[in-house]
Amino acid sequence: MDDKTKKKIEIMQRAGLILGQVMDEIVDYVKEGVTELDIDKFAERRILELGGEPGFKKVDGYRHTICASTNDVVVHGIPKGKKLVNGDIFGFDCGVYLEGYHTDMAESVIVGGQSDSSRKKFLEVGKKSLFSAISEAKPGNRVGNISKAMQQGIESNGYSIVKSLVGHGVGKELHEEPEIPGYLEGKIENTPEIRVGMTLAIEVIYNLGAANVVFEGIDDWTIVSEDGSLSGLFERTIYVSENGPRLITKLKGDPINL
Repeated sequence: MDDKTKKKIEIMQRAGLILGQVMDEIVDYVKEGVTELDIDKFAERRILELGGEPGFKKVDGYRHTICASTNDVVVHGIPKGKKLVNGDIFGFDCGVYLEGYHTDMAESVIVGGQSDSSRKKFLEVGKKSLFSAISEAKPGNRVGNISKAMQQGIESNGYSIVKSLVGHGVGKELHEEPEIPGYLEGKIENTPEIRVGMTLAIEVIYNLGAANVVFEGIDDWTIVSEDGSLSGLFERTIYVSENGPRLITKLKGDPINL
């Protein structure tokens, strides 16, 4: 790994510490009666206080710190003033920009922490599938190994991978090559090779019902499940070391050994 790559990873790790702390604080902040906009403002304030910049505000035309995904919202949800209620599935995607580099991270939680067992299982499967996929991000493997692990984890439990939305490289830009689909199409050997020094935002995006998604129609961002079913998302930024994947962004309780 050359010095330029080491410097990039060092900066991204510092950005990741900020983002992980803010995401942990959001998990605690999410309660019944809080609005998506409350959470958005909280996230922006904390990122700035900790010395970072809201990465998503650097995306052309996007004016918020988080993307908010409540229940059937899949990704890119504009935070709104509607109050969360106990039992909602609330997904939040956030990025921190620091000294020229981006980090990206998403988590989904059940508001109030209590819900029926089917919703708990839905989120547990998504998170487990994400870390199974991350464990495949090692030198010599291919993007297809990551995609296959994600797809197997989700589909073996009867859920649907959203095929039109993907993970991605991350660094100087929020979205870089390679694309990292949540499903395998074709042969693994035809997908990009995983190399030491890569920084990747690996993301599982999935629905309880069918895979199809549509724009909500009230803005140019918010994407929802076409059949109105619940959606979940989990994402971590990682770098590829000589010994395998290492988390750049992480929450309390995330696995140490991948």
